[in-house]
Amino acid sequence: MTELSPRERARAATEQDIRRHARMLLVEHGSDAVTLRAIARELGITAPALYRYYASREDLLRQLCDDICADLSDELSTAFDPASEDFLDRTFAVCRRFRAWALAHPKEFALVFATPKDRSRQPDRFAGVFLSIVAPMMSENPNAEEKVKAPVDLPDLSAQQKSLADAFSHEGIDMPPEAMDAEAVYFLMRWWVRLYGHIALEVFGRFPFDLFHADQLFDATLHELAEESGLT
Repeated sequence: MTELSPRERARAATEQDIRRHARMLLVEHGSDAVTLRAIARELGITAPALYRYYASREDLLRQLCDDICADLSDELSTAFDPASEDFLDRTFAVCRRFRAWALAHPKEFALVFATPKDRSRQPDRFAGVFLSIVAPMMSENPNAEEKVKAPVDLPDLSAQQKSLADAFSHEGIDMPPEAMDAEAVYFLMRWWVRLYGHIALEVFGRFPFDLFHADQLFDATLHELAEESGLT
């Protein structure tokens, strides 16, 4: 590994300072507060000087998303115990940890998951986080033959199958073809829509009435999904 020069180390340290202050602003005041002018003021430098490190505010926010996704990856990885023999316990543990992280980091969750995505760019780091977690869920499912069947009136899923295979390939994840049949793709989409929908409604307080015992409702959703998907 090539050792960084003093100048390179100084630049890397400044970049870290910029992102650290950006994240503080995000957590305390939301994404609208993350501006180059505000960060420059915190660092005691001029706003134009920041353009030597980040091309734009949008570029800085994308880098911040990567930092957040890296933290989320660490968080979910600690919940996913490959040594556990119970497939369902591992799956539930990751889902619960994702919900707990989202509730503890609402501003970071909003930046990563509630910001329109620029489709012209490469996928953000959450793609890698998500795919690395769901890969064993799909390939190691002990009840794979009993997965919920895709509705007959659902549009052809071949495009989604190819897209998913390409995404796994992009992340360097080897997946057996049989793990990505139409039912597997439907299984994955069904889980994500239900889990993300519940978590987003809870994080943003968008249930149409006061919600009590949300953790129990979330667990009930997990068990319903597992039963509907043939996992129990």
